[in-house]
Amino acid sequence: MSFKCGIVGLPNVGKSTLFNALTNSSKAQAANFPFCTIDPNVGVVPVPDERLNNLSVISKSKKIINTTISFVDIAGLVKGASKGEGLGNKFLSHIREVDAIIHMIRCFDSNDIQNVNPSVDPIRDLEIIETEMMLADLESIQKRLEKNNKKNIEEEQLKILELALEYINNDKDVSDLKSQFDNKMLNQSGLLSIKPKIFVCNVDEQSVQEGNHYTKKFIEKFGEENTLIVSADIENQINELDPKEKKNYMEMIGLKETGLNILIKKGYKILELDTYFTSGPEETRAWTIKKNCTAPRAAGEIHTDFEKGFIRAETVSYEDFVVNHGWVNSKNNGKMRLEGKDYIVKDGDVLNFRFNTWPNFFHTKIN
Repeated sequence: MSFKCGIVGLPNVGKSTLFNALTNSSKAQAANFPFCTIDPNVGVVPVPDERLNNLSVISKSKKIINTTISFVDIAGLVKGASKGEGLGNKFLSHIREVDAIIHMIRCFDSNDIQNVNPSVDPIRDLEIIETEMMLADLESIQKRLEKNNKKNIEEEQLKILELALEYINNDKDVSDLKSQFDNKMLNQSGLLSIKPKIFVCNVDEQSVQEGNHYTKKFIEKFGEENTLIVSADIENQINELDPKEKKNYMEMIGLKETGLNILIKKGYKILELDTYFTSGPEETRAWTIKKNCTAPRAAGEIHTDFEKGFIRAETVSYEDFVVNHGWVNSKNNGKMRLEGKDYIVKDGDVLNFRFNTWPNFFHTKIN
């Protein structure tokens, strides 16, 4: 499982610069004029995880395979986008395809970079984007609830759409529906307003450690749990350096982690994701799963046959695997467990699946 984050915001807030930094590319055009991004750019990025390196050393693996995250650079939205203003409806449809939304917010002053609004106001800018997404949802819901279309909607989806319409009409927060319906059903509704969100405050280089008066006001209103302060320009500079230079530069400017690392951690948290590992002589690999995932479903991330024929999962926690230097000592020291179909996989579990393959019923080890 990989997850996809769409970077959205008003024109000229630094979306393409951040995208290029996150994906270590120059795929997205970054220019000082509105709508320099026309079609969305997509970049697939390996998720950094130091646990992979430690496991691969212990297992003497020939290769390491990270799990991945996809970033989508979506063109700048403007007020009236839901009615086709700017590059409107086309790009609202692109947002529907992502798992989470990264709101890129301008939190810097600059005479050199155009601003589509007369002043810098992060709260106003976010409200413009949120309003356009809500209006797009309203139009979508109304069309789907028309008499001719209503009969084709499943009962649970119908409840979601009718409640969402009521919430929008009464100026209530549509994301409150998350407490009433299963996430899978909500995702199937295609509503933009309920997608998980991360707020990225793009600041100048002087404000990257402590933020500034713009970020303080923003955090006062929206909280800091899902808010991240970055300088897209600094992230770009960091990615152009070799590992040693990167470490020295980050220490010099007081950064403990790159924006990419922090963004991924926040993404995993709001999407409720975990990572498990498989590790052996051939490869050490990370796999992304939803929290509270059962062992058979986790096996299905590798191959559907693993889920269908699941028997048991040889299971060692990451910490025990490292302390005991691999599978053999973990088993000998009583740290390896055989878990069944009801086992809920935990973040950091190192797993080896036993499964039947049809028509030959025998158990197969991955590594």
